[in-house]
Amino acid sequence: MGNTYGVPRSAKGESRILYIFTVKSLIATAIMGAIGLIPYNILAKMEQKTAGIIVVVCFAAIGYGIMTLKIPDSPIMGKFRRAGGEQLSDILIRTLTFSKRKKIYVYRKEGKKLWDKK
Repeated sequence: MGNTYGVPRSAKGESRILYIFTVKSLIATAIMGAIGLIPYNILAKMEQKTAGIIVVVCFAAIGYGIMTLKIPDSPIMGKFRRAGGEQLSDILIRTLTFSKRKKIYVYRKEGKKLWDKK
């Protein structure tokens, strides 16, 4: 008979905390929840603590969603179809770093500079 070999578990991926949170999503949820404490304090002073708690939960849910959602690979997605399978957080980080760069690249076409009017 042949030998049996154990198949290793996939090492790719993030570890899970409390079954649904990855480290990245837990940090984002906590940060967005902390941002939600600002409107909570304002609403608490107006004696609307229930509404404040709802606002904090909504902010935390947005933080969790940004870190865990993936763009689907579907023709319905239009412009975002090429981003199919990527996490929303990676796309947002790339967009922010792209908008921070203020470099302008000038390309030449057929030996002429683009800004020449000849």
